[in-house]
Amino acid sequence: MTTKHVVFDIGGVLVDWQPHLAWADRFGSAEAAHAFVERTHFRALNARGDAGERFADLALEVSDPDDRAHFADYVSLYTKTVVDPIHGTWAILDRLKAQGTPVHAITNWSAETWPEGLKVHPRLGEVFETLVVSGQEGIIKPDARIFHLLCDRAEVSPEACIFIDDGLHNVEGARAVGMDGIHFTSPNALEAALTDLGVL
Repeated sequence: MTTKHVVFDIGGVLVDWQPHLAWADRFGSAEAAHAFVERTHFRALNARGDAGERFADLALEVSDPDDRAHFADYVSLYTKTVVDPIHGTWAILDRLKAQGTPVHAITNWSAETWPEGLKVHPRLGEVFETLVVSGQEGIIKPDARIFHLLCDRAEVSPEACIFIDDGLHNVEGARAVGMDGIHFTSPNALEAALTDLGVL
C-alpha cells in the first residue's frame, strides 16, 4: 500500500487567523476593527498579498487617507492576528508524525507576513517536510499549479496526498488534481475523517 502524505493548510486549520485584531486596539473595539476590514475590502486585497503583491502597494488602493495609513501598517501589526494555535489539529499532526506519516503544508500566506507569523508560531517553519507559501511563489490555492508544485518538491504523486483545508474551494482544487480532500470544520471531525481513510 502506498504511504499517504498529509498536506495541511495552516490558517484556519493549525492557526486561528483574525485579521481585525491587527487594528482592534487602535480603533478601541473589535466592532470598529471589523468595520475597517469591511470598508477597505481588506480580504480581497489580502488575497492579492497572498499571491505576491506588497501591502504598501495594496494600501494605495484604499481611498480614505486615514484608512490607507492604517492599512499600510498591517505587516507591522500582523503578529496580533495569529495569536491562537488550534490545539486539537496540532495534536493530530503530532500523532501523524509520531507514526511516521509524512506531513507537508500549502498555505495562502503573504511573503511579507509569513516571517511575522513565524515569530508567533516558530514551529510552522520546522514541522513540515515540504512547505509551500503562496506569496513566495506568486501562486495561490486553488490554482492547480500550487498543488503540483508541492508534489514536485515532495517527490510524491497527487494520488498519494490527503489535503486538508478550511476553504471548500481549495479542497475542490486539490481534488481536481487527484488528491484526496478533507474540508476542515473541527479537529474532531478531522480526526474522524483521517481515521475513515485509514491514516490514523
